[in-house]
Parts: sequence; structure tokens; C-alpha cells
Amino acid sequence: MTDTTPDLTAFAFGLPKAELHLHLEGTLEPELKFELAARNGIDLPEKTVEEVKATYNFTDLTSFLQVYYPAMRVLVTADDFHDLAWAYLQRAAEQGVVHVEMFFDPQAHTSRGVPFETLISGYRRAAVRAQDELGISAELILCFLRDFSAEYAMATLMEALPYKQWIVGVGLDSDERDNPPSKFAAVFARAKAEGFFLTMHCDIDQVGSIENIRQVIEEIGVDRIDHGTNIVENDALVELVKAKGLGLTTCPVSNSFVTEQMKSDEIVDLMHRGVRVMINSDDPAYFGAYVADNYVALAEQAGLGAADLAQLAINSFEASWLPAGRREAYVSSVRDYAAAHGVEL
Repeated sequence: MTDTTPDLTAFAFGLPKAELHLHLEGTLEPELKFELAARNGIDLPEKTVEEVKATYNFTDLTSFLQVYYPAMRVLVTADDFHDLAWAYLQRAAEQGVVHVEMFFDPQAHTSRGVPFETLISGYRRAAVRAQDELGISAELILCFLRDFSAEYAMATLMEALPYKQWIVGVGLDSDERDNPPSKFAAVFARAKAEGFFLTMHCDIDQVGSIENIRQVIEEIGVDRIDHGTNIVENDALVELVKAKGLGLTTCPVSNSFVTEQMKSDEIVDLMHRGVRVMINSDDPAYFGAYVADNYVALAEQAGLGAADLAQLAINSFEASWLPAGRREAYVSSVRDYAAAHGVEL
């Protein structure tokens, strides 16, 4: 592979890409948080953007979630959820995103009294608007909170069924400690029977990471794995995800907040071994980097060139849940973009 691109940052931002690991609630920028709080008459303990950002002192997943969930109380009406998603989608367009599959956490809202219909209608309206006004295709992935009960997850799935045409798949996120994938096996089996695609978070450096990764592949039968870079600890599992063509939705910058390194060595190793690993932003409002920023950060950390970034973008489409024809068209657009910039793949 050759690389003659003079400006890697510009190349990364213009590169057509899919984002497959993006929490809508994790795109709540401080400015919008204040706007929604004022709209809904909610008094916040922080009074300035700087004070909000001062709370972003994360050392692990648990400390992040302690800041993440309380912030959501400013989301009350369908307009609030629309405005949150729309703000993200506009930023995504600026970062070269042409397709996105967005996580949302209904239980974080229904558990505090917000009706499911309120949040799903707001998010859906933004997704439709993105296609019309930005040319971005946007899908929704319903995530269950793994630190709640499996029964609550099943009830949430049942509540979502009237809106299933608006939801492409289901996922599993939140605190992984003592909440293995097997806890939700029946929920995901029902979701699969209903026609949803399946994914689950296997967060980095968790207790029992490899066993959880094994469970999602062999027992749950997921279509994709979120994070999952600890898989490098087991060569047999690496070969299995490669054989199955499963994507790993890695998030370099968010990794760097909860571990000493962004897992660049693992990400690059998996890419070079032919695994469908791709780059995403996770919770960009909290980690200060949207998806193209993550491409640039990984390239700088790992010494990647434009051809490597183009391959990561190709992986993002190949691991997406788009119909085959649209998926192939997006892959062709990446190849065309690379060729136009003198990058040989």
C-alpha cells in the first residue's frame, strides 16, 4: 500500500465513514445541557461549561457512569430528545459520517418517568430529518442497561415492539461487573426472533472480559461486538470473529480515559489480522472527540497512514447493518475517495 496524502487530518475528516458505536445520551454537550435545563425548569449544580467539564474526571467505567446518568435528567420532552440527536447528527456530518447506527438507553429515561413513546418519537424525528437535510442515513439501536434486571429488559423490549420499524437492533451497555451477557440470554433470543440485529458491549479490561466475549459469540450469537479488544488475549476467539465476519466497534479516545493507553496496539493488530475492527466516538461530549477526531488520534498514536484509515472506514461499512447493495456502494465511495487522494488500497 502506498500513501501520498499530504494532510492526514483533512483526509480523515473527508473520508466517508459509518459510526456504529455512538451513545446519543453521550453526545449531550454542556451548552445543550444548560439550554434543556432552562427549558424544563431544572436547577443544575454546575453554573458554567467549565464547571460541567470539571466533573469529567473518569478513571474507570463506574466513575464515568456516575456522571453520565445524572446528566440525563434534563431530557424530558420529545423535542429535547430530537434536539440532542439533531445536534449530534450535524456534528457527524462535519466529520464525514454518511451512515450511523445510534445507541439509546430507554431505561435511563423510563425509570425516571419519561414515556418510551416520548423518547423514541424525538429520536426518530431527528433520524428522518438527517436523511432529508444532511444526507445521512441514521438508524437506532435500543440498549438495555445491564445493571438492571433481565425482567426489566424484557419488559422494555415488549414496550419497543410497536416501534420496531424504527429500531434496527438491540444492544447491552452500562456496568459490566457481575452482569455477564448470559444474564440477558432470553431477552436477546426474543429480540432475535423479532428480527432485530444483536450487539453487546464487552468493555475493555473488565473482570472476566474473555469469558464475556466468548459468551456473546458462542451463546448469544451476536452480529457485532462493542469494544471487545481484549479478544487479543485469546487467539481462538480472534479467529472465530474473523471467520464469522463480526465487527468490533472500538473507541480509541474513550479507551484512553479508562486505561493507560487507547488500545492502539490491539486495534492495529486486529486490523492487520483481518478482523473487521473500526473506529467510533462512544460518548464524544464527555471524551472530547467525535469520530474523525478518533481516526486522527489513533493515526497519531499508532503511526497509521491514509490507507489504514481508509481500511478502517471500509470495515465500518462492512460491519454495518445496511442492506448489501447500500453497503457495497458506501465501500466503493471509500475506494473512490482514496483513489482521488492518491492512496492505493
